[in-house]
Amino acid sequence: MASLMILSVFGFGFNVVMATQAPTVVLNDGNKIPMVALGTGRGTAKESESVDEVRKAVFWAIEAGYRHIDTAAIYDDEPQVGQGIADAIAKGIVKREELFVTTKLWNDRHARERVIPSLKESLARLALDYVDLYLIHFPIATKADGSRDDIDYLETWQGMEEAKELGLAKSIGVSNFNCTQIDRLIANSKIKPAVNQIEVNPTLTQEPLVSHCQKLGVVVMAYSPFGFMVTRKHDHTPPPRADDPNLVKIAEKYGKTTGQIVLRYLIDRELIPVPKSTNKERIAQNIALFEFQLTADEIASINKFNKDIRVINPKGWKDYPNYPFERE
Repeated sequence: MASLMILSVFGFGFNVVMATQAPTVVLNDGNKIPMVALGTGRGTAKESESVDEVRKAVFWAIEAGYRHIDTAAIYDDEPQVGQGIADAIAKGIVKREELFVTTKLWNDRHARERVIPSLKESLARLALDYVDLYLIHFPIATKADGSRDDIDYLETWQGMEEAKELGLAKSIGVSNFNCTQIDRLIANSKIKPAVNQIEVNPTLTQEPLVSHCQKLGVVVMAYSPFGFMVTRKHDHTPPPRADDPNLVKIAEKYGKTTGQIVLRYLIDRELIPVPKSTNKERIAQNIALFEFQLTADEIASINKFNKDIRVINPKGWKDYPNYPFERE
């Protein structure tokens, strides 16, 4: 087994432990989070595939060295995620305590008294006693039919704090919160959010929000890390493509794919990428990121792709309270 190396990185003083599995960083509550997560849910299994592809993807990911699996109640795949985890544990690949499992509270469960029951439902579907990280999926509250609701996310956060106090979630955080919302939450809470999971990729670099969270000691997880590189709608979406000359040049330098370069770009920006895949080879590629590092100039060159355009842009909610994105 490789010996452990402890490196001081991530300008806000995190320790990165590099071993045979994915490295970890320390959250503001003292818990350790692996630096790459397998994303599940929408986009993981193609429409032509069965949801069982998620179970296989989770198993393959753990086999390849992932120790962080990211899901959500709204993804409707928590049972398959749980089965993939159970399969890996049964085969002796990993112990539960070596895994980091993230799931999320959906918008129609924002009332304080609904947070714990919702988490318990997720735990039952996952067949787990606890999750390592529980996130408020959006600051927006909706009713069961998807119509707007007026529940303040501060109320929701009180339920999240109770989840942590009960040990049902080791860490708690948020997703899709903007700077103002993060500040307001921290100013009015007992427990600071450990994580803000947001969309970050070369087309949406989110530099102000990322910097703001990091200064506050809130770790940023990056979903949709490939941006529009994985979409077929290339006639109507901004670059970069997977064959972009700038990315290809960097990839050739390091002997990597352009997808691996983009994931490493996020890691070098002190982010935790959440790549999705059900392809066994691609899953393994997406964690083979820790034997090289991009230069500052290479990071800057990828930042230049930024167009502030979102892959995930729920404009139908733009008139709802606490909508976190641009309203154009």
